[in-house]
Amino acid sequence: MTAIKRTFFLTTLFNLLLVMGIHAQKLTKEQIETASKKALPNALENLMDFLKIPNDGNYPEQIEANLERCITIFSEIGFETQRLETNGAPLLLAEKKYPKNTKTLLFYMQIDGQPVDSTEWHQPSPYLPVVKQQTTDGEWEIISYAPNKIPLNMDWRIFARSASDSKGPAMAFISALRILENLGKTPEHNLKVIMDFQEELGSPDLPEVVEKFRDLLSADGILIMDGTRHLSNWPTLTYGARGIATATLTVFGAKTPLHSGQYGNFAPNPVFEASRLLGSLKNEHGLVQIPGFYEGINLTESEKEKLNQVPEDLDDIKMELGIFQPDKVGETYQEALQYPTLNVRGLKAAWVKKEVRTIIPSEVVAEIDMRLVPESDGKRLMESLKQYIVDYGFHLVDSIPTDEERATYPKLASFTYKLGSKPFRTDFDSSMGSMLNRAMTRLFNDKFVNMRTTGGSQPIAPFINTLGVPGVALRIPNPDNSIHSPNENLRIGNYLEGIMSCLAVLTEPMD
Repeated sequence: MTAIKRTFFLTTLFNLLLVMGIHAQKLTKEQIETASKKALPNALENLMDFLKIPNDGNYPEQIEANLERCITIFSEIGFETQRLETNGAPLLLAEKKYPKNTKTLLFYMQIDGQPVDSTEWHQPSPYLPVVKQQTTDGEWEIISYAPNKIPLNMDWRIFARSASDSKGPAMAFISALRILENLGKTPEHNLKVIMDFQEELGSPDLPEVVEKFRDLLSADGILIMDGTRHLSNWPTLTYGARGIATATLTVFGAKTPLHSGQYGNFAPNPVFEASRLLGSLKNEHGLVQIPGFYEGINLTESEKEKLNQVPEDLDDIKMELGIFQPDKVGETYQEALQYPTLNVRGLKAAWVKKEVRTIIPSEVVAEIDMRLVPESDGKRLMESLKQYIVDYGFHLVDSIPTDEERATYPKLASFTYKLGSKPFRTDFDSSMGSMLNRAMTRLFNDKFVNMRTTGGSQPIAPFINTLGVPGVALRIPNPDNSIHSPNENLRIGNYLEGIMSCLAVLTEPMD
């Protein structure tokens, strides 16, 4: 072998070994902490810039603005992007393959947020993120924050729509990828990222997308970058989510609102009839009285034991929530999450507060939601609720009652429902569960939580059912983050730990 060939061979071998070493070497806890803290100021700046883009999924122009920004972000870190067109809003797929990697991890990210009422936010705009600190009297005040200029307090919070749900988790992932790139290291998996711009609307086009593009979306596991941590605020892995179904019930009174003096004691007030119906749906222990509502759900003692390994104290939870006692659906909070729920999420009958007027309302509207578990069927439960209303004595109409119907039936109502995302559940001992537990243990020792299911809903069932792979949620935001409400926020310490968690997962081999 000539000297030139020998030099070329040794150089090639050295480069190959170097690439293999970079690929295989895990980051230690200390390396992850150091790199994440160094990157945090820029990561916060990038998040706050992303939060400035309004993201209500009801508006196509807002969807497009966020989609274009996501294309820019992922293109900058070497991902290939592809719009997945549907009959409604598009989704975005980003993908990056790495030499030698044989496994693929699919990340699900929600980019849209709930609508906002700017008048209820304690800042100039929900889309102009601010940093706040808590005062001694428990209030939150805006502080002047300049990246890289002042030390960060981990208890400061970013206030903006979607700070927690879920642009914060998405940018934690992006920040982790940038850190790996700066360190000259590569993930242990090929990466795919699916971005959903209408999750808050129930992801109406997602099942179609998963079925149509199943080959593009194929992966060995799904990591869901969405959801709030356990009440302890420990890093949290969640292995399932409830589905959701919603309904609107309208109970009718007179044709128009009536003067309460002229017609009180004569014209029935539909509020009382609606109240009797709604009140009958649950007993004094909070148990739903619709026949068969909890059918098919039987927790074994071993399942209960595993569920209740989550670090919780009932008295602390009651104190935190400000309630005297919980409903008796389960013996613990974790057990309660394993059953379907029935909730009145909104009521409307005439006016209140400064708008109040002395009338008898003409109708009462009740907005209802059910959270579903894999053992329950949304259509069956909604049809059971509909039958319960009929059995209670109501005649159901399709729209405003006619004069003939008003003259014929003593109780009139309308009832419509929609089925949203389906429930899903992944086994604790799945390949995803094992990999994620190794990653989290490397970073947090035993100070993290495995939850069987979350109380909320996530549109992941189409992936589970169509692709046939396990899915687990990595939950980053603080539990007191006011998601869906005014003054949504993300604790800076949680954002940092989210970046660290993503680094641990990205550098942990899959089984």
